[in-house]
Amino acid sequence: MDIIKKIAEELEVGSGQVEAAVKLIDEGCTIPFIARYRKEATGALNDEQLRVLGGRLTTLRNLEEKKGKIREAIETQGKLTPELAKQIEAAETSVALDDIYRPYRPKRTTRATIAEYHLGAEDRQDSGGRSTGFHL
Repeated sequence: MDIIKKIAEELEVGSGQVEAAVKLIDEGCTIPFIARYRKEATGALNDEQLRVLGGRLTTLRNLEEKKGKIREAIETQGKLTPELAKQIEAAETSVALDDIYRPYRPKRTTRATIAEYHLGAEDRQDSGGRSTGFHL
């Protein structure tokens, strides 16, 4: 996903304006400083537009990072298919990514699961082959 293009479409401004603002933000300039002293560089984006731009920039960068981590985690399990990769790439929210990743997320290890593992299946069944305990 091209973050700059997406933000430009959302704010209905030119991609050159967004690119200049992103560059200034990455250099450490604050939103009020950019709005007040760098109007010529950003094509006169106002304070409100710059705040929305800064928020969306952070959100979209975090989303891209999360997509990479999820793709890598599923790939290490050997379960990444081309269709699943497309779904991950198409996700536009963190919630959508979580929904995609949920079936592939490793289960938490609790004391109960450790005890059940060490207890063994044969100890959990009575003589009739019925389970006597709970199963996770």
